[in-house]
Amino acid sequence: MRSTTLEDQEMNNAIERRTLLGAAALAPLAGRSAAAQAAWPERPVRFILGFGAGGTTDIVARLLAPAMAAEIGQPVVVENRPGAGGTLAAEQLARAPKDGHALMLINNGYAVSAALYRRLPYDPVADVDPVSMVASVGLVLLAGPASAPNAIADFNDLVRRARAEPEKLNVATVGVGSTQHLVAEATQAAGNFKLTHVPYRGTPAALVGLRNAEVQVVVEPISSVLGQIRDGAARPLAVTSRERSTLLPDVPTVAELLNQPDFDIPTWYALAAPAGTPDGVLARIDAATRKVIAMPEISARLVELGLAPRALGSRAAVKAMVHAEIARWSRLVESAGIQRQ
Repeated sequence: MRSTTLEDQEMNNAIERRTLLGAAALAPLAGRSAAAQAAWPERPVRFILGFGAGGTTDIVARLLAPAMAAEIGQPVVVENRPGAGGTLAAEQLARAPKDGHALMLINNGYAVSAALYRRLPYDPVADVDPVSMVASVGLVLLAGPASAPNAIADFNDLVRRARAEPEKLNVATVGVGSTQHLVAEATQAAGNFKLTHVPYRGTPAALVGLRNAEVQVVVEPISSVLGQIRDGAARPLAVTSRERSTLLPDVPTVAELLNQPDFDIPTWYALAAPAGTPDGVLARIDAATRKVIAMPEISARLVELGLAPRALGSRAAVKAMVHAEIARWSRLVESAGIQRQ
């Protein structure tokens, strides 16, 4: 074995010095990374929306934004990116920096688009992380006034007549492949009856069709049609959430009427971030969101809009719920024979 020489000792000392210098150089970088994560947010946060101004998603986002800004100490800017069923906004989110400064308020439409579109420019499961549930609301099956021709008396009358004469009665939604369309299909499958689907360009047009007796049933989120229900222009037959709506406490659920306690199809709203966002940042987003929706003035306003403020367990539970929704709508698209786009 060769003995250690003075030259060997000097070489070892040089290697040790370089190792220590390298570690010292990396330490500030690691410190800055940890500090950046802990200091979130460092600049304004964007709420990306897949729908235009004035809809429920937009209203909810603009309600949350100022309260969230006050909570996190940075401005929160709402950006509407409508088009292609919300997929343009989802693509923008998936490609955004993974630092928590770009978030998206997603709803059922996110899961529906994942089920309906054959090819998306992002992976709806792998590229986006649902973080926090914000609110939910059931949808409602509406009939026209009792005086309208061929009017539906109640939900049981609808089922009875649709089973006796399949596809004779019409159901209106805001379009093929919309959440309302798939909810209508799910309700028919659960009740073993069949209606003819009539797509309209938006809720107002569908309600005009109901008033003119062109269709006998309309499916819409409760929050979108409270005015028509209250003024008697439309009559609620059933709601699609598992529990009755606090806004329509006398209206039974589809689950009750069909004796299917697991039938539960609310419209939900959740904040999502690009996949790969640091866990510490996601935890801060989740904590801030929970605090905001628990504020009395925020929760009261959500209720006024017909929504139920809704925290849903852990972040893992929120992610599992959204992924389960994608799977559910995918099965329904296939079983209902809806053509994927």
